[in-house]
Parts: sequence; C-alpha cells; structure tokens
Amino acid sequence: MSSQPTRSTAARDALGDFAPKLVDLTDRVLFDDVWDRPDLGPRDRSLVTVSALVALGKTDQLRFHIPKALANGVDRAEVVELITHLAFYAGWPSAMSAIAVARELLGEAGGAP
Repeated sequence: MSSQPTRSTAARDALGDFAPKLVDLTDRVLFDDVWDRPDLGPRDRSLVTVSALVALGKTDQLRFHIPKALANGVDRAEVVELITHLAFYAGWPSAMSAIAVARELLGEAGGAP
C-alpha cells in the first residue's frame, strides 16, 4: 500500500469506505492515467465521455461528467447540441433522459443552479 496521503476525490468521497479498490482504480487508472493521456485533451475526452454516457443511458454518471465537461471548456450550447444530435444515433429515450439531467444541471440560464 502507498504511503502517500489519501486525497479527496469524488469517487473516494462517495464510495471510499464501501468499495476502496473500485475507488483506487477509478482515481489511479481512469483519472490519473487514461484522462491524462496526451493524444486527446480534456475537452475532447469530456465530449466523448458525455456522448458515451448519453448513448448508454447512464444519466446518473452525467451528474458528474456534465459539470466536468463545463470545467474542461465545453459550453452549455455544446452539451445541448451533443444530446440533440445523439437523439438520432443513440435513441430518443436516451436523449430525452439526458436532456432532463442537463437542464437540471445547467439551469435555464446556462449556469449551475
């Protein structure tokens, strides 16, 4: 086990005591390795990730990844357009579920409520 101090992360805060190995893999492999690979920037990774989550109907995960996308430079209009575009490729129900979450997160004015 590492002697480094444990940092607070979304995964650790949500599941650290319940699923420590899943948290470790999420933090160390997914976010510290995969998300930092140089061939795609954070903005592009966010667009890909949000698209995949919409297509798969994983709206719970959108609650983390839409704000992360905004922090990575994706704007409100792009999130809405991404979901609208995916309605034709991923299915209307997936898009309608995703747009409801996006509206909740983005608010009417485009910022966090």
